[in-house]
Amino acid sequence: MNIRNIAIIAHVDHGKTTVVDALLRHAGLYRNNQNPVDQVMDSNQLERERGITIMSKNTSIVDGDTIINIVDTPGHHDFGGEVERVLRMVDGVLLVVDAAEGPMPQTAFVLKKALEHKLTPLVLVNKIDRPDARPLVVQDLVLDLFIRLGADEDQIDFPVIYGSARHQAMFAELPALPVATERLLEGTVRPLLDAIRQVIPAPDGDPSGALQMLVSNIDYDSYLGRLAVGRIERGVMQKNQTVAFAKPGGAYEYGKITTLLRFAGLAREPVDKAEAGQIVAVAGLSDVLIGDTVSAADSPSVLPFTSIDEPTIAMTFQVNDSVYAGDESTYVTSRQLRDRLFREMETNVSLVVEETDSSDRFVVKGRGELHLSVLIETLRREGYAFMVSRARVIFKEENGVLMEPEESLVIDVPTEHMGLVIERLGKRRGELLNMLPPEHDLVRLEFSIPSRGLIGYGSEFMSDTKGTGVLNAVLGGYIPFKGTIETRSSGALVASETGEATRYGLFQSQARGELFIDPGTLVYEGMIVGQSARTDDISLNVCRKKHVTNIRAAGADDALRLAPPRHLSLEQAMDFIADDELIEITPVTYRLRKRILDTGARQRAISRQKSDDDT
Repeated sequence: MNIRNIAIIAHVDHGKTTVVDALLRHAGLYRNNQNPVDQVMDSNQLERERGITIMSKNTSIVDGDTIINIVDTPGHHDFGGEVERVLRMVDGVLLVVDAAEGPMPQTAFVLKKALEHKLTPLVLVNKIDRPDARPLVVQDLVLDLFIRLGADEDQIDFPVIYGSARHQAMFAELPALPVATERLLEGTVRPLLDAIRQVIPAPDGDPSGALQMLVSNIDYDSYLGRLAVGRIERGVMQKNQTVAFAKPGGAYEYGKITTLLRFAGLAREPVDKAEAGQIVAVAGLSDVLIGDTVSAADSPSVLPFTSIDEPTIAMTFQVNDSVYAGDESTYVTSRQLRDRLFREMETNVSLVVEETDSSDRFVVKGRGELHLSVLIETLRREGYAFMVSRARVIFKEENGVLMEPEESLVIDVPTEHMGLVIERLGKRRGELLNMLPPEHDLVRLEFSIPSRGLIGYGSEFMSDTKGTGVLNAVLGGYIPFKGTIETRSSGALVASETGEATRYGLFQSQARGELFIDPGTLVYEGMIVGQSARTDDISLNVCRKKHVTNIRAAGADDALRLAPPRHLSLEQAMDFIADDELIEITPVTYRLRKRILDTGARQRAISRQKSDDDT
């Protein structure tokens, strides 16, 4: 049969996974009485909760005499490593672009990687049924992006399909706008499938040569164990075949293929053999890793692995030593935390874990705050308890000059909030590069800003724009260090006693700032319970009880009115904490705390720091 291997790439929320849904439905993978879930490829619970694709996944459909292997990739640049490592498996890419928003920063990021691999592009202008759709303008913007990214002549001559993945309607020619509902109901995904078969080249591997397969992904099966996923570059792979798998350093190990699987829709089916060009999953090689080359045992060889961009953000993960450590979790020791972090590196190729002089602390480096927050949330749900520090950027030195990562930032914001956003980003060393005229009461601002300037800005941006702004950023490279950046201007409200927070104690404390906790919350000395209205930290006793008298009325505490507390999400907590603070992560809750819990010791440390600064 003919084979087409294609990756679907797009900016976040441009409809990439919905396109896969439409292709799977058209291929007849569901019964007539079956009601499949939307975004079926986003099978991970975190992906469904956040509404984004985090991990690359494989599926396959059969169209006539053609097998179309599809790789669904993340759209956020923090998970760019997932895109980079799977591009070796495909021969072309389907670039999905929103018909209203047009190319966005992550669009440029993923497209650049595809063009560097000399992959054949096909463009789908999606969501043409939006009231504000401008597909022809977006098509021109995509062409400009191709030229700006250095596409060659063949890549610039890309075909364009127009459609609405939500309605499973694709068109080779743009229908009249606005698109009538009847026109959408008449459409099918056939034009897109025809374009894939005609435009995307078939794989050119030699089936008569010695076996070669580069492992691009690692999956797990509860029965088969570890699965190595990749495309067979050369030769034929067979069940029960003895193979060698080479490490990037040149060492060889040997194993036997116990099960050979090919992708069939949302499942995997066993086969006896597979030829060059096919994407398969292999069981039996328990020590194989991403980047290894599986080859014939009598002629082992090594294929070059795709270079992965270096991480730009680092956090310190350490053992939880708080008062309630171990009360809410299963895994609490440094050995358990270390083993889990190093195991994560086997599949998360953008992640780097480094050990420190202290056995209970590890430096974890990733591509962005979202990348690391997803890791933290994953570990939390698996039963781990630990603490993390404030995120910090990774500097490097070039020719004696200190360099720091820089972000290309695009913001869509209502015009009434534009001035405040520009002012805030100016204080964070952001430079306004471009301002596009307002469309639908939104103005688009383009900035260049150090990555340091975006740490802690997300929640502030949502507050400044009252939740109406949209912020997108992608790493643009390294620039010379731009000086100090003002971070949090307010202090913290810190508990001075260990116990249970009372309504009376919180009522007496809320005048000092904004609280983060409710009555009945267990607190300990050094735990952060709110945001101070002053620039300095304030220690207070939220466990204080009202003195009992013989004239106290029943239910007197119920009359004390508390302002609703602000419960911080993980990302908001990561934005809030300062350098001398930590986030305590448990399977049950998040807690913010000071590094030094003892109030007296913390005050002495602050005094010493001020003395050192003065001298």
